Amino acid sequence: MFAFLALASLIVGASAKVHDVQVGGDDGKFVFVPEALSGAIGDQVVFHFNPKNHSVVQSAFDNPCGPKEGGARSEFFPVAANSSVDSRPTFTVTIDNLDPQWFYCAQAARTPASHCGADDGAPNSFANFKKAALAIGASLSADAAAASATPTQDAQPSLTGANGAAVTLPPVVDATLVTVPITMDSTSTWTTTYTSFLNSPAATPVAAEGAVHTVVVGGTGPKLLFDPDHILANPRDQVVFQFQVKNHSVVQSAFSSPCSPLNANNASAPQALRSGFRPVGANDTDFPTWTVTVNDTAPLWFYCEQTAHCGSGMIFAINAVDNTTRNFAAFKALAQQLNGTGTSASAAPSGSAAGDAGAASTIRPTGAAGVVLALVAIAASLL
Repeated sequence: MFAFLALASLIVGASAKVHDVQVGGDDGKFVFVPEALSGAIGDQVVFHFNPKNHSVVQSAFDNPCGPKEGGARSEFFPVAANSSVDSRPTFTVTIDNLDPQWFYCAQAARTPASHCGADDGAPNSFANFKKAALAIGASLSADAAAASATPTQDAQPSLTGANGAAVTLPPVVDATLVTVPITMDSTSTWTTTYTSFLNSPAATPVAAEGAVHTVVVGGTGPKLLFDPDHILANPRDQVVFQFQVKNHSVVQSAFSSPCSPLNANNASAPQALRSGFRPVGANDTDFPTWTVTVNDTAPLWFYCEQTAHCGSGMIFAINAVDNTTRNFAAFKALAQQLNGTGTSASAAPSGSAAGDAGAASTIRPTGAAGVVLALVAIAASLL
């Protein structure tokens, strides 16, 4: 049957329950109803066989239409169309562990007529609903890939440095848009499209909820830096910027224009993520934070837009590819070459709260802010 059954076990309940599952549907459809359920250890799953000739066989996630060694297995139960419901056979499985359990119908196994590999024939089925959703996702990914091919700030071959000298940009690093299935465990799988560079991080997160990276912005001294100043982060990871002494901000930029907001001169392109200025007193102990959630492996570039800070080297990167000409060291050197005379390309008065306009963040009551990087925004910030 196309929609073979999945059981997800929960913790032991106070009393066992009975879950009824219909094997085969109306008009001879090849389905289990329901297709999936959650039960506790000790619960019973009773399979009720409907007209046609079906079976229930336990399989494995990586081999859905083949029997699992030592797994539960019913015989084939031929059921006449005119049989009474009360006379139809059943098969019972007792949940005895917390692992997901998978089942299928073995009728015509390994043949073109296999029930396990057959569609249920319903145009409004869940399977077709999921296919339609995935098709929309693929279309959006293709649009993002096309947008990334549009010339942006990073297409500039050379610039004029702060001292008037010409600054030649390093060559653009080749990138590939990749669509792959991601599997965290037997119950957590999805398809993702991401930008892959040579030696860029894997697209599989370290955990379903991702990891948390804390980056300190500024500090006593004063410190005009991010600590650490560059990190590697997987999709779903969160980068928490903690603002310390002085008045700093975090603004997304491009490699070719380190000290200017991303696409500042192109209103039709995805705009920069911006934290806004976060003033922190020398004696403050409650430090504000701003959070970015990563959903790609492409390099992301940031800077502090406070006057002269970026030109002093106060820049930050996520997933900069070290063994290329556009690595973090090159990004920092470019920021200093282009803006090292004491004026930032996006300078604002030191007491200003400028930079909040158009911010892509949501302020939480705790003072933190959350941002999810949209695929189209990341695609526009490619090297």
